[in-house]
Amino acid sequence: MARYFEKISFEQFKKDICDDKKLYESYHIPKRSTKESAGYDFESIIDFVLSPGKIIKIPTGIKVNMNCGEVLLLTVRSSQGFKYNVRMCNQVGVIDKDYYNNSENEGHMWVQLENHGEKDYVVAKGDKICQGIFVSFLTVDDEEKIETVRTSGIGSTDRKDD
Repeated sequence: MARYFEKISFEQFKKDICDDKKLYESYHIPKRSTKESAGYDFESIIDFVLSPGKIIKIPTGIKVNMNCGEVLLLTVRSSQGFKYNVRMCNQVGVIDKDYYNNSENEGHMWVQLENHGEKDYVVAKGDKICQGIFVSFLTVDDEEKIETVRTSGIGSTDRKDD
């Protein structure tokens, strides 16, 4: 049984973000802010300004391993919606156990935000940009045996072999 966050490898970091070892070593693994928090806060690893009506895709530099029967839900932080009218484009990110260490991107999680507000949303490196919540899930009792195995990254379970 293992449930943990870790950084993507520096090789994946260079591929997805940049070749900056100092930046790679400087960002943090998600953590809960209070004893009773459900969500693990993800911090931005970059500075950015999100103008009204615009969308930005932000790398987290993080991957997650979890137990069978669990999923990580990435959600917007309440303050982002209430104070700034900033939302995640997919509303809730569903990170499956088999996304971890996939061959395409190591399970690197990204966050895509959209500014529905009237002012620039200014984020500094280290500011919280979303939260991850671990949830147990159930399956139907009469489910047929599934043999399909994830072979790559985001959206790969919809891909058809040609």
